[in-house]
Amino acid sequence: MSIGEMLAATVPMARTLNLEFRETAPDKAVVALPDQSEYHNHVGGPHAGAMFTLGESASGAIVLAAFGAELSRAVPLAVSAEISYKKLAMGPVTATATLGRPAAEVIAELDEGKRPEFPVAIAIQREDGAVTGEMTVVWTLRPNDPS
Repeated sequence: MSIGEMLAATVPMARTLNLEFRETAPDKAVVALPDQSEYHNHVGGPHAGAMFTLGESASGAIVLAAFGAELSRAVPLAVSAEISYKKLAMGPVTATATLGRPAAEVIAELDEGKRPEFPVAIAIQREDGAVTGEMTVVWTLRPNDPS
């Protein structure tokens, strides 16, 4: 099962919004939100909450791709999120997520017994390429309780 298939199967909001996991790699995740009138806002574009969920889902996909091998010893958790809406989003939108720190650096901190935090940057774009939103989600890898 791919990361996108796993997220679609285990995260109800991803299924509800019919998110499409187009690319899930340790260096980039791309997730699309189809144009769906039931998730439009008052001006006919995707609702801000749907775009937030799109961005957060892209960040989760890259975290699983980059740190999936660490799941036996740590749980990935979102710590905080911030989003800026830059332009009117209309039609389908796509979120592209990238890690803000090298995965090896984060894993090294985990190896030292620390609880590393790292940002994931997300750009949300319309089909014409215009960036309609920017988001940052700070994640942590919480070490599992050894007892």
